[in-house]
Amino acid sequence: MADCIFCKIAAKEVPSQIVAEDDQVVAFRDANPQAPVHVLVIPKSHIANVAAAEKGDESLLGHILRVGAQVATEAGVAQGGYRMVLNRGPDAGEAVPHIHLHVIGGRALEWPPG
Repeated sequence: MADCIFCKIAAKEVPSQIVAEDDQVVAFRDANPQAPVHVLVIPKSHIANVAAAEKGDESLLGHILRVGAQVATEAGVAQGGYRMVLNRGPDAGEAVPHIHLHVIGGRALEWPPG
């Protein structure tokens, strides 16, 4: 999608701090981190949100989770714990209409979240 900031990051048209990448996804540091480790994992293909995912997207969605776990391990937060979050809609805090997994860790996380 031409005006999607995450599509532009995936295409390397917008700079970001990439921490992992393969042929399907890009993982990069959040520009407004909520914890010492706050990385977004996005598909390179545009999917607006989790509700817009189609039946053929299951493998990609699983891959996003797997990369999220890998990012947490490489960031050193896997043993202490981390949170993975997919937001959907403005009431949940979704700001960019491109599916993205937040990997958050490096400090004690409250529950319920704010």
